[in-house]
Amino acid sequence: MKTTIELPDDLLIAAKRRAAELKVPLRRLIEEGLRARLAASVRRPVRSRRIRWITVDGGLPPGLDLAPTDCISWSGGKPRGSARRPVVRGKSVSDAVLEGRR
Repeated sequence: MKTTIELPDDLLIAAKRRAAELKVPLRRLIEEGLRARLAASVRRPVRSRRIRWITVDGGLPPGLDLAPTDCISWSGGKPRGSARRPVVRGKSVSDAVLEGRR
């Protein structure tokens, strides 16, 4: 198959020189390089990303104790989806924390 690609002048000149040194057509040099690059990308294992934890000073406001779970319920029943949030004494946990900081 024929195609047209644009290469920087210096890269094309270096590729032509290398092809002449190896006594192979430029097309073959490009084909071998492309095949090698594609094969290398398949073999390289995917490295999992590390999670960078961000911590800040702080804590729970005075008087807010999350240990007694009898006052925590789930709005809408059991927690199964993102629409259901934990509720502390009729308020969302985030509202209870913010109220305790005031």
